Amino acid sequence: MEYYRWILAFHIVGVLSWMAMLFYLPRLFVYHRENYDKLEFIEVVKIQEYKLYKYIGTPAMWAVIISGVAMIMLNSALMSQGWFHIKLFSLVLLIIYSFSLDYHRKRLADNSSYKSGKFFRYYNEVPTILAIIIVAMVIVKP
Repeated sequence: MEYYRWILAFHIVGVLSWMAMLFYLPRLFVYHRENYDKLEFIEVVKIQEYKLYKYIGTPAMWAVIISGVAMIMLNSALMSQGWFHIKLFSLVLLIIYSFSLDYHRKRLADNSSYKSGKFFRYYNEVPTILAIIIVAMVIVKP
């Protein structure tokens, strides 16, 4: 358990970085769709989308997953608590959402996406809702 707090600290930093990507990438998608006629702008946004997902979001997601598994291995009692199951289920949905962002990023990059800026504005609310559930479970532990 000596290393548990260090792993937890790493986990929290990973969560912060991952959530930054989850919140900002759909916003870039909104800009991408609503400025499709400004080719130079779109090329810059495509680079930002790629780098944000590949260099920040994906490594951060894996840091969260790996550190989370390590913490579960060090404290297996977590698995017997109901709130933790809700947290894990929400986490699985967040991982699926993260992969869906890559799907949309690729469609936007090759101009095959027909989703609107409005769609991405609403889609951007998914990680907020899941983050609220996860934080509530961890803090309140109902």
